[in-house]
Amino acid sequence: MKPGSDIDTSQVEGNASPEVKQTLLSALQHMRLSRVSRSTGKPFRGFETEFASRLQLTEVSILSKTEESEKFEGHVVVQVIVDEEMLNEVGTMHGGCLAMIIEICSGTPIYVLRASTGAFGVFGVQQSLNIMFHSPAMPGDKLRIVSTTLALGSRARSGRCEVWNVTRHRLVASAAYINMVPSEPSKL
Repeated sequence: MKPGSDIDTSQVEGNASPEVKQTLLSALQHMRLSRVSRSTGKPFRGFETEFASRLQLTEVSILSKTEESEKFEGHVVVQVIVDEEMLNEVGTMHGGCLAMIIEICSGTPIYVLRASTGAFGVFGVQQSLNIMFHSPAMPGDKLRIVSTTLALGSRARSGRCEVWNVTRHRLVASAAYINMVPSEPSKL
């Protein structure tokens, strides 16, 4: 699905139901919208909006775990082309930019797995994000971000994310994360 295009689940591969794909596409579409600043009241596009607008959702699946066939894992693949706005001073993709993209993508398989099993899908918040950088990405490179769940608990969920350079056939970064469901606001 191209950024900014109408939502169409037929463009997304994988075995997840059209409803789950539609919900995830809608959530990504919502991230692309400008926000209104609380302090100034003016519209603005933050980092999340800018990065989310470049992401292309290509696959949403629920797979049997290789290690435990009775358990399932969420599997989401997103692609992005590295452009000049993502670069650091030496002309390669900035690690902070890549970390933001990993953070955006990492919650998606958790959401998909929970939604596909009848539980309410909640993105949650990152509690921990550990990234290892393996090789640089250059302008014009096509990256494939593969995010997979590891374990889902009632409050904490974990997963992994790998960023592959499709253009140069190498691993750019890998990450492990813990995501948690935020507490309900106090009603005092």
